[in-house]
Order: sequence, then structure tokens, then C-alpha cells
Amino acid sequence: MTESNQPNKTAGQGLSEEELQELVAASDSGSRNPAGPVGVFLAAVALTWSIFQVVLASPLANYILPGDLINNSRQFHLAFAMFLAFMAYPALKSSPRHHIPIQDWALAIFGAFISLYGFFFYDKIVDAGGLADDTDKWFALAGIVVLFEAARRALGPAMATVATVFLLYVFFGSSEWVPEVIRWKGASLKKAMSHMWITSEGVFGIALGVSTKFVFLFVLFGALLDKAGAGNYFIKMAFGALGHLKGGPAKAAVVGSAATGLISGSSIANVVTTGTFTIPLMKRVGFSSEQAGSVEVASSVNGQIMPPVMGAAAFLMVEYVGISYVEVITHAFLPAVISYIALVYIVHLEAVKRNMPTIGHRTVSTLRTILGMFFFFAGFAALCYGVQYPVGWIVALVPDGASWILAVLIFVAYLALLKLAASVEDLHPDDPNAKDITLPNIAEIYKAGLYYLLPIVVLVYFLMIEQKSPGLSAFWATALLFVILLTQRPIKAIFRGENETVEAFKEGINDLAHGMIDGARNMIGIGLATATAGIIVGTVTLTGIGQVMADLVEFVSGGNLVLMLIFVGILSLVLGMGLPTTANYIVVSSLMAGVVVELGAQSGLIVPLIAVHLFVFYFGIMADVTPPVGLASFAAAAVSGGDAIKTGFTAFFYSLRTVALPFVFIFNTDLLLIDVTWTQGILVAIVATIAILAFTAGTMGYFVTKSRIYESVALVLIAFVLFRPDFFMNRIQPPFEAVQPAEFVQAVGNAPSGGEIRVTVSGPDFDTGNTKDTTIILNPGAEDGGEARLSAVGLAVLDEDGAMKLEEPFPGTPYFEKLGSFDFYGDEPVVIKSAEVKADQMPKELIYIPGLLLLVLIYLLQRSRAGRVGREEGVPA
Repeated sequence: MTESNQPNKTAGQGLSEEELQELVAASDSGSRNPAGPVGVFLAAVALTWSIFQVVLASPLANYILPGDLINNSRQFHLAFAMFLAFMAYPALKSSPRHHIPIQDWALAIFGAFISLYGFFFYDKIVDAGGLADDTDKWFALAGIVVLFEAARRALGPAMATVATVFLLYVFFGSSEWVPEVIRWKGASLKKAMSHMWITSEGVFGIALGVSTKFVFLFVLFGALLDKAGAGNYFIKMAFGALGHLKGGPAKAAVVGSAATGLISGSSIANVVTTGTFTIPLMKRVGFSSEQAGSVEVASSVNGQIMPPVMGAAAFLMVEYVGISYVEVITHAFLPAVISYIALVYIVHLEAVKRNMPTIGHRTVSTLRTILGMFFFFAGFAALCYGVQYPVGWIVALVPDGASWILAVLIFVAYLALLKLAASVEDLHPDDPNAKDITLPNIAEIYKAGLYYLLPIVVLVYFLMIEQKSPGLSAFWATALLFVILLTQRPIKAIFRGENETVEAFKEGINDLAHGMIDGARNMIGIGLATATAGIIVGTVTLTGIGQVMADLVEFVSGGNLVLMLIFVGILSLVLGMGLPTTANYIVVSSLMAGVVVELGAQSGLIVPLIAVHLFVFYFGIMADVTPPVGLASFAAAAVSGGDAIKTGFTAFFYSLRTVALPFVFIFNTDLLLIDVTWTQGILVAIVATIAILAFTAGTMGYFVTKSRIYESVALVLIAFVLFRPDFFMNRIQPPFEAVQPAEFVQAVGNAPSGGEIRVTVSGPDFDTGNTKDTTIILNPGAEDGGEARLSAVGLAVLDEDGAMKLEEPFPGTPYFEKLGSFDFYGDEPVVIKSAEVKADQMPKELIYIPGLLLLVLIYLLQRSRAGRVGREEGVPA
């Protein structure tokens, strides 16, 4: 889709602003904009969808909306998305853009009807036991075909093609010509359609539910925040803070994209929003078209791994991993932040290597800039955290009226910040192609948009401190944005002594309506992506292809753990090509997450589920960068006028750290802040930052000066030492001591309560009958004796013929599911093959010392060489 927009503009000239907006529209909100009554009708439907979703998320939903409508909200969500998809997205490049053909009206109406089929015929389906009859199956099949066409229009061919392949596997997976390794028993049309459309296993499954409950509100929040002017404010602040440094526009692009990415669910929109300003400026200071585009791509795609939204994948992780939203974003936070720090360092090294000029005439020390940014973000975090104390006091003093008092206090704070904003001029987008570039003055412009941070503080407060649901948190933040959009213009006009208050209020209403329409149109693709991905999830649950994928990966990797992870990474990358972030995550996690967990356990690697999901998500996201499909790279090339394929490869090189990080946190979960204290967390954050900077310097071939090959290798090795201290410490001092199977029960009894025992279980596979191994972690309780402790967690062992035979775990206990793939009633017994108890080990942090000393040595070597070269060239070092 984006390729076709960029055919003849590769000679250094980018697309015009109008063409760029069309590019974003074609990929995100639909490129058809009919005028007249039809255009008004289309806007009214989008506005209605937004209002419905806001009411659905509100605490008053049960009082305002009928119960039937709330219970069938997923169907209504998809009906809106289907209707608007056929209205807003033309079928072909040659299809009309300014009016809607009759066949699209028919498809839109049929798509909306078929989405609501379960709502209209609810009683009939319930009477049939929730299964499809002969009529239902044909309607369901028609619904899937129409859904695929809507997805093809809105998301390009990739999503619909992948889903079609999976659906064909459901129908024809039992055929003789399907390789035996992936063959399954097959399903009738009635059974398949019942699973995919009538039940909540397929299209109307968890993914569409998350899109309905959470994602819409966050996308709407982002659209309204941007409409209020926050996007331009973030870019200006980033440019004002960093523009004067070497490679300043590139650094501003990274920080601006990080801020935009926090609230954006689309890397393509992110590229074009920030790229139209930053890419021309990057080219101006010496970056090539491809490099400028690559920096923008790398930073925009990074926005998709940045909490709190993570391209809407964070909410899906809550459902799929089964942990709270706060835990998901806590675990995802550190890798995303250090990844951004590394990207700023990459552009810094590029600028230093080429001795690029700075923009503007201001001189501010780099240290002061870094400290300034650190204190700003630290202050913002402290504010979000500290708000709970005054709120707690107010709730304690006035329990019944606390909500009203807090609302008044927020409005007073808003008025105070708005008065500050009224004291300076409103911010307008700068022209990056202007002859003279004037850097924004942070001391002045920061006043113009501080009130934009209020809804973000409200959102973070409800999410992190109150720990409300993401939907409710986004509702309150969006409600505050409603107030801001309606009142910011008229109240500023009053503070400035202007007389156009009524006109300003009308403009505010217009902004709010347009923001809500934009939010709904941006959701068309995400709604369809989650519904279409439901077909893939449904196929996995119906056919058991997840086990087939595990067998395939195991066969190709030969049981080698690292090879297995590399292969899973490549598969995730391929599966993610051409898919939007949300669908991308659903597909790769459905197919690949279980593979890593199962094969990891067989190899003795026990990985928390969140680490596995983040692993496949990171690789799936890289598909947005990687040629030949990398959509974000094509968008950036359209802005920069560079070559799209070259841009993609350069962006991939700049994103190497995003490829390396998953391999780090899958083995060292400290990086995800899992089971670490505050002190350990701070130490891990500092050391991980140094490690990622060393890795970046090693891969870029430049540190203080140009690196020699052995220095680059040493820097990458230092990064490994700092990221994986356990790798070296475990070889110096093994973390576990082996226990003979015959002494297993005694070892369980002697272990400290809450300790850790690693147990390798071996036995016949329930499906294949082949002998397999898996590793489980046993945490003994406080019971007296080994047998009592094992019984408490549902395990029973029997010492027979020198082997410790394991009985089937009791149903409802933790190990019933974990060991459910073993055949406990076959000819061969399931036995405890080996056991290991945790041994005393020196702190692995001691390994940091030699790593840091080697880093200091390389720094001193390079500094000495840089000084010598500088003196020879007559330049001060």
C-alpha cells in the first residue's frame, strides 16, 4: 500500500504535505473522504462510534446502556469497524475517492448486519447450545469473507492472506497432500464456522474484547491529545532541548517520537507526524536521506515497545499472560527506555563521526541538557507518584465528597496552567525548509503546553497508583481532554483580554468533534486486525497447530536452546511482516509463545511467560522495519525522498539493540524487573544503560574515536558481561547442587520454606508416546516432611526399582496443567530424572567489576589516541 505512494520520488525529493497525509490516511484512517451529505453521514457514524465507546467505558455504562448491548459490545464494535471500512477504504487504487459506489454501500450494510448476527439471533443460538446450525454456518462463512475483504482494504493484503492460509488449514489440514508433520484430523464446515464466528473462540474472542474495552479509549485519548496540540508541543520541546547539539534534529526526532509513541498505536503515523519536521532538518545537518529516514523509523517503531500503550499490545498481554496491567508495563519499561537511550547515542555517534554542524547559535553543555531532561522526567514521575498522598488525605477527611473536591482541584490546576500558557503565544508548526532555523526557547515554550501533561498525570495516576482498569483510567483521562478541548481556546481568550470567546468555544466544539472522528477512523484498522487475528487464534485452539510449530522448531534447531530462540525470532519476524502492531502481537504470541515455553522447559530454561511474550513481540515489531515489507521504512522513504529498501536496511542496523535485548531478558529476567528489590532494580537500570551504550559503541565502530576491530569486539563483550553476569558466575560457582533421585523426597523436606528446587521430569508424551523431558520449579511450603510438602502442591512420588516414579498431579493443583502433556497411564512410567537444590553462590554483581574496568581501559586507550590525532591535526582534543 505504501510502496505505491513512493514510486518516482526517490531522487532526494520527498512527497508533499498533502501526499504524506494521504499516505497516513491510506494506511491508518481511510483515504476516501466524500463531500456533502454522505461525508457528514460518515462523520456522524464515526462520532457515534466514539460516543458509544466512551459511554461503554464510563462508570455509568450499566445505567445508560441496555444490558443486551453491553453483553454484545464486541459485535457492535466490529459492526462499526466493518461499516466504516467499506465507506472509508476504496477497493482498488483505481476506485473513486470522492464518492462511495453502490457495491461498497451494500458490503458496508451487510458487514454491519453480519457482525451483529449473534445479537439479532441470540435466542436461537442459545437454544442450539451456542453452536451453529445449517443456516448459521453459511452466514458465518459470508461474514468471514466480508471481514477478510474489509481487512484487505484497511490493512493491505498481508493480514487477510495470513488469516486465509490458516482458515484453509482448518478445512484442508486433513488432506493427503498436506505433509504428515502438520496434518490434523480436520473439521466440518459447521464445526469450524461455529468455532470461528458463533463462539468467543474466534473472531469475537479475547483480542476483539480487548480492542473494545481498552484499545479504543487509548487510541481516542491519543487522537484528542494530538488535536489539542500536544503532538506539536512535544516535538517543539524535544527540538528546543536537543536541537543545538551535534546531530540535534536526529536526537529531537528520537525524543519527539518517544513522546508521540507513548500515545500512538501506529508506527506509520508516528513516522509521518514527527518525520515531516525532523527528516528535512536531519538532512540539512548532514544525514543522508536514507539515514534520516532510518532514524525516524527506528525511533517510531521503538514507540511501539514503549509503555503505557505499546501499540495496544500491553492490554492484550494482560489477557494472554494473566498478570495485571501495572505488572506488564513495569516489566516492559526498562528495555524500552534503554533502547531509546541507545538510539540517541547512535545518532550522537553518527554526528560525531561526520563532525556534523549544529543548528542555531545557542551554546549549552551536553551535561546540562542531559541533567535537565533527567530532572524533567524524574520530576514528572515524582509528581505522578506523589499525588497519591494529598489525594489520600482528602479522601480520609471527606470520604463522600472527595471525588467532587478532587475534580475542582484538577480544574483549578488546569486554570492556573492555562493562565501560564496564555502569557505566551500559541505554538504553531515550524517550516523545516525555512532559510533560517530558529531553535525554540525552552524557557518560553514550556509554558505553552504544561496543561497537556494533566490528562497524562490523571491516566498514570489511575493506572499505576489507584490500579484501576485500563479502560476506566483512559475514560477519566479522556473526560479531562474533553474539558480541555472545549475550554482551552475560550479561557485563553479571556485571560488575554480578547473578545472572541463564543467563537473560540465553537472552535473548541469543532476540535472535539474532529478529534473523536479521527479517533474512530484510526480504530477501523485495529478493530479489523483484532477480529481477523481471532481467526488465527481460533485455528490454533481448534487444530492444535501450536504443538506442530513446537515440533517443527525443535526439529530445525536440533534441541539447541539458542538456535531455537533464533529460529523463533526469525519466524516471529516473518509472521509479523505487513501486519499492524496489534495483529502482529496476537499472531506471533498465539503461535510462538507456547513454543518457547515448552522447548525452554525441555532444555532446562524456566522463563516467566511475560518474558516470552515480550521476546516474540519485539521480533514481530521488527517486521515494521525490515525490508522488503517494512511499512514504516516505506513511509519514511516517502518523507525523505530516499530509497525505501536502503532505508529499511539502515533502520534494521540502527535497531540491532532491539534484536539483541530479547536474547538478554529471556536469560536474565532482572532486566524485566522480575523479583528484584528497589536497590537491585536501580543497579540493574544503571548497569543495563552502560551495557547498551557499550553495545552501541561496539556495533557502530566508534566510542571516543574510531574503534579498532579488537576494541569493537571488546565493547560488545563488555555489554555481554554487564547484561549476563550470571553466565560467568554460574561457571565459576554453579547455582545448583545435584540431588540423587532416590534422595529427592528428603531434599524437599530439608529445603528452606519458599526455596527453589529444579526438577527434571521424564516420561512418554501423551500425544506421540515418545519420551520427553521437561523442567519444573518446585517451591516447598512450610509443611513438616518432604511427602507432606509434595502432597501440598499436588505431587506424589513412589520409589520403585531404584526409580522415583511420579503419579499424575492432583487436579486443580499448579502442576496438573504443567505436566498435563505426559501420559501417566502408559507402559513407560513418568519419572523424576534429576533434581537440583539452590546452592550458595557469590553475588553475580561482582562480575560487573572486570567488565567496567575493561570499559575504562578502552576509554583511556581511545582518549589517548584521539588526543594524539588531534594534536597531529592541530585540533584541540
